[in-house]
Amino acid sequence: MKKREYLYYIINRTNKHNLDNISRTKAYQEFYLKHPEVKWALVASIVSRNAGWNMTDLYLPPYKNMLGNKELQNLFMTYERANWLIFSDAYPQLLAYELFKHGHSLVDILKELHVSDFMIHEWEIFRKTNNKERLMLALIINEQNVIQRPVITQPYFKRSVFFRLPYWLQNNLMLNAVLLPTRGGSLYGCYVHGFTNVTNRITLGKKLASQIFHPEVYSGLMDFIVTVEHTGSRRDYESLYDISLPKSPMLRLVYPIIDHQDSIRRDWFYLGGTKKKWFEPVAVEPKEIGGSFYLKRKVFYGYYHLKSLMQERTT
Repeated sequence: MKKREYLYYIINRTNKHNLDNISRTKAYQEFYLKHPEVKWALVASIVSRNAGWNMTDLYLPPYKNMLGNKELQNLFMTYERANWLIFSDAYPQLLAYELFKHGHSLVDILKELHVSDFMIHEWEIFRKTNNKERLMLALIINEQNVIQRPVITQPYFKRSVFFRLPYWLQNNLMLNAVLLPTRGGSLYGCYVHGFTNVTNRITLGKKLASQIFHPEVYSGLMDFIVTVEHTGSRRDYESLYDISLPKSPMLRLVYPIIDHQDSIRRDWFYLGGTKKKWFEPVAVEPKEIGGSFYLKRKVFYGYYHLKSLMQERTT
């Protein structure tokens, strides 16, 4: 197979799986099951599941009734754009690794795919050392930098999402979390805070990875992801717990496939470089946050119902 054929295969497969949150999540998961040495693929599949749950949360009564259609659309597009961008950058790397797994250099094909020089260097280190932890950290660092300028500091998203009250409330009240469900009845995970800061997101990724691969969590989490099909609705895991709040809809029932427009991507590595602390490992003990997470959601629902009642009395 010639280089042109490799590229055609990689680009076509990436486009096929980069349709929506459901297809991306499944692609990451299937890759990890075939190549468990690439630990980042499992982290990506779990984070992507959570992105889908955040998307369909926007159809729950508090969001639908307290936010305008434009605000809801902007929030959805923030999740969707970041989800799409990360996949469009990372999945070609995973496919290239799969093709060249048995000792061949990835440099030429990764350059053709416009992968950051940072990751080209890291894949070469992995090929020579088989350092799984370093590769996982490198991919966490890379993908959070990939979305920084096109999404986080992009003027439209900055003005329409990150400077608006809904984001401020989620950030300061810590209403958002990345959850790690297990079929054993525990909800592990980390709260999301300071999402606009790239170092904070990298640290979050490292904390999540530490919990995901912890012996106390890993087997129960894997049991969940291989037996529960991802629909984008929190009912995927809420059905395993005694949670009485309204259920969000399945993602493909409420959101269309988005036709993203790509642009020429400048290599983030040469725009800002790396920080030494990004490569410092973070080890945290598994933290069960299901109780506090759903307490916050119940308070949020209570506020919504109280506000609705007050509005009814004044009309």
